[in-house]
Amino acid sequence: MLAGEAAAAAAEVENALSTPSDSAAAAFFDVDNTVMQGASIFHLARGLHRRKFFSTRDIASAAWKQAYFRIVGVEDPEHVAQARSSALSFIAGHTTTELEELGEEIFDEAMAHRIWPGTRALAQLHLDEGQRVWLVTAAPIEIASIIARRLGLTGAMGTVAEHVDGVYTGQLVGDLLHGPAKAEAIRALAEREGLDLALCSAYSDSSNDLPMLSMVGDPCAINPDARLRAHARAHGWRIHDYRTGRKAARAGLMAAAVAGAVSGAVAAGVSVKAHRKLS
Repeated sequence: MLAGEAAAAAAEVENALSTPSDSAAAAFFDVDNTVMQGASIFHLARGLHRRKFFSTRDIASAAWKQAYFRIVGVEDPEHVAQARSSALSFIAGHTTTELEELGEEIFDEAMAHRIWPGTRALAQLHLDEGQRVWLVTAAPIEIASIIARRLGLTGAMGTVAEHVDGVYTGQLVGDLLHGPAKAEAIRALAEREGLDLALCSAYSDSSNDLPMLSMVGDPCAINPDARLRAHARAHGWRIHDYRTGRKAARAGLMAAAVAGAVSGAVAAGVSVKAHRKLS
């Protein structure tokens, strides 16, 4: 409950926006592999690694989780928890202002070109109809807010990292905004904003988001994993897959990608060992 409440509370700033023409309806979009190709937390982590926030060993582990996510197209709950919890732990001691400024840079260099045009168009359709559009993601609220702002969306709800006097502690407020927590956050926001969930839409690629998708009147599967695709077909939900043209190559690329990830991890390990010997 705490994760959903924290995310909904962080979205209260949206009250300052002018009331849309269709104030009872809204759309909610997952981010990773729904709005953006791959995992946003990995792109953030890689950008922070380049800026010496954490070690090569850490980024090698994150690279493997990203390769797994890209190839299989399914979020492994253990990978999600490890990757995102560790991502928030390595910002400990840094300021909120610092992360926001770097997040803007990292979006430009690593995320902007990975936005799925089809999903962005869907979000724009809701905006054009006078509806508000929120991102709902397990990624840190800071990077989720940047993505939402750059895409011209209403706002974002994400995992909230604790900070004291503007400095991150490395702890979470509540838990990751993942799975059922997303539904809790949306329900809290709907009550606060006077939304009718039966008139709302939700979009995701993952069966982990079935609680969020099932609570609205218009659920839609975007680049769905196998379980979500089957569920969507069985329930007559809309399905959009923007990966056409890459699917045929996926099986052939799987071995090469895994080999590349493993080789990268080995190279990273050698680099770390060499550095230690020189130290």
